[in-house]
Amino acid sequence: MIFRLIIFMAFNFAALAIGGLFTSKGVPSDWYVGIVKAPWTPPGWVFGTAWTSIMICFGVYMAYLWPVIEDKNILIRLYALQWILNVGWNPTFFYYHNVFAGLLLITVLTALIGFFLFFYWPELKLKSTLILPYFIWMIIATSLNGYILLKN
Repeated sequence: MIFRLIIFMAFNFAALAIGGLFTSKGVPSDWYVGIVKAPWTPPGWVFGTAWTSIMICFGVYMAYLWPVIEDKNILIRLYALQWILNVGWNPTFFYYHNVFAGLLLITVLTALIGFFLFFYWPELKLKSTLILPYFIWMIIATSLNGYILLKN
């Protein structure tokens, strides 16, 4: 369990680090500062705290899920797709300022996290609640991205 947890944590936090390269420069940028944001946009510090907590919970969730899934290839593909979508949103939104493509990416990511939550529930039961913060955060983040698309 510990080895799996370390591997998933390494991948999860690598995703955060890569995303952070774009977010750290994107948030204070003239473009982002100047756009209309949703009234429910949390303060900046919430994002780092939320993502750190989410990735810890998601790493534990994946470490529990791994041994109970027979088809590891599908699980690896789903995890890799989640990773790519998560990392890909940051440059799409903050570097390329492509709010529409960002909304597409984040919507697919939200649906994928929902799939993890509900599809693998029979295997993990209450341990599936470990992915619930990720799913809830993605719903919020999707709404923030959607608001930006509609208002700018």
